[in-house]
Amino acid sequence: MPQPILTINNLTIDFRSHRGDVRAVNDVSFQLHRGETLAIVGESGSGKSVTSLALMGLIPMPPGQLVSGEARFHSEALGEVDLLRLTDKELQKVRGNDIGMIFQEPMTSLNPVYTCGSQVVEALRLHTNLSQKEAEARTVELFTMAQLPRPEKILKAYPHEISGGQKQRVMIAMAMACNPAILIADEPTTALDVTVQARMLQLIDELRRQHNTAVLFITHDLGVVAEIADRILVMYRGRVVEQGPVLDIFTNPQHPYTKGLLACRPKLSVGKKWLPVVADFMSEDAAGNLVEKIIHPEPASSPLAVIATSDNISFETTKTFPVEQNEAVLADESGGVASTEVPNGKAEPSGSPSLLERGPGGEVLLQVDNLNVHFPIRKGFFNRHPEFVRAVDGVSFTIFPGETVGLVGESGCGKTTLGRALLRLVEPTAGRILFEGTDLAALPAGALRKRRKDFQMVFQDPYAALNPMMTVGEAILEPMRVHSVGGTKAEQKARVLELLRTVGLKEEHYLRYPHEFSGGQRQRICIARALALRPKCIICDESVSALDVSVQAQVLNLLNQLKRDFGITYLFITHDLSVARFMSDRLLVMRQGQIVESGPAAEVYANPQHEYTRQLLAAIPKDEPADIRAAVASRA
Repeated sequence: MPQPILTINNLTIDFRSHRGDVRAVNDVSFQLHRGETLAIVGESGSGKSVTSLALMGLIPMPPGQLVSGEARFHSEALGEVDLLRLTDKELQKVRGNDIGMIFQEPMTSLNPVYTCGSQVVEALRLHTNLSQKEAEARTVELFTMAQLPRPEKILKAYPHEISGGQKQRVMIAMAMACNPAILIADEPTTALDVTVQARMLQLIDELRRQHNTAVLFITHDLGVVAEIADRILVMYRGRVVEQGPVLDIFTNPQHPYTKGLLACRPKLSVGKKWLPVVADFMSEDAAGNLVEKIIHPEPASSPLAVIATSDNISFETTKTFPVEQNEAVLADESGGVASTEVPNGKAEPSGSPSLLERGPGGEVLLQVDNLNVHFPIRKGFFNRHPEFVRAVDGVSFTIFPGETVGLVGESGCGKTTLGRALLRLVEPTAGRILFEGTDLAALPAGALRKRRKDFQMVFQDPYAALNPMMTVGEAILEPMRVHSVGGTKAEQKARVLELLRTVGLKEEHYLRYPHEFSGGQRQRICIARALALRPKCIICDESVSALDVSVQAQVLNLLNQLKRDFGITYLFITHDLSVARFMSDRLLVMRQGQIVESGPAAEVYANPQHEYTRQLLAAIPKDEPADIRAAVASRA
């Protein structure tokens, strides 16, 4: 093997807090070679991002503390160096030039007071000899490569003026600007549509091929890296629990944590089932050791194959994996709700008969007729004929009680605008929104507020949707007070505690604040708040898009359980077609503000009629062994 470009030896990092030191990264070692893609996989809190931030010198010291380790890197500017012991001035020569990084959260990584273009131009001017004009031209070229619409306009746009997926593409363009020797991609495709995700993965791989770039790809989703990674390193609670070639990890995983990550991702080929979670594959004994739960009957090469075919699944403890105690930085995503058994492995009821079974006289909960939402484009003070962006353009559909209708499409197609318009969080330009026969579009503000208790929404970003100054209990209690429901104050509080238990949280969480919870737990809090008024319909706007696959499985199982228990109807908005397949009875495919295809979910996936739907399905990452073998052969 040629000499590695990066060698990590025994990296150990602690974080100090008033509760004591927490070990975020524990004795991590690996190598990275030129032209290689190494995927680091694990859930939130496993130490993936801390490892990458340490290489870039971006961990504040304190509270961070380097306990031990080295990171040997061959830099063109400085020669062979230990990245962990460079000065700030030396790191400035490495960051952005030798090592580029795509950060996980673009909104907090982009400077809100500078335009998107100026931030990329700054990096180019700092590390290259390009003039201002040449740097701007190169930036437009990078934006075009990143599939940003109207790159010349985004060059002059501020981060708050573009969508989350577009901000992520700006970050990707910035990281690739100087053709770095190492590209660290920290969850670069989490917020992207399948088609844009496929293009971004292709761009990253093209950079690797053209410039022999080494790629460190960090993700919580094993399926994303199936076709682009050479090797996979699996992290859990700061440790490396398994690593090996991509084909070996997918076809013969050894650690129960790896098996759990592979199994809890929804599959297009598998019908509606209760999704397993990581807790179904392992637990922790009194000594702090990980105990594997072996699935019976006959084990298969893929954990998902057993779950998909077995009607009676039981577990037997047979293997133990030692893990030191009190070193876990992993947040408690399960919230105490994770099951120790997969319930029967049987298909869940669809919750809604087909439209043909209902007949033309079937009851309708929500009917949308020719809904339009147009945003004017200002082109000058004296312009009397303004142009409009037709975010929602003549959309019509119906939703029946007790069913889940999935709404899929790329970023910018109008999904979120449509969802907000149904609740009149965005005012519609024209059309009717008939909820139980009442036109919400024509209601005055007071009457609309009263109807909203039957029609709620779970927003995409749970942290932004919760008031950081309010405790969790107050946040859930607030809508009951606004609508004067739930009885006395004592009865309302009892209702809040019941809701916390319903979504898998604990009563003591009532007095905690949103920042004290993990992302998955915050999303559960938002679901509890939406349930507080006992609504008949809930709009879920990308409610699981940013969650780890195991936490995502827990939330999806919870939504389906609530649907069965309370008869809730969902409009499920997502860009993830695998999740939409798992959740939906019927599917609406949206493109450029219009519904281009609709029908029963299984039928749309099995026999898509519109070319756009076929493109979306073709862009889904392929993680079957045959696909991985073909990808490995192609990369070789």
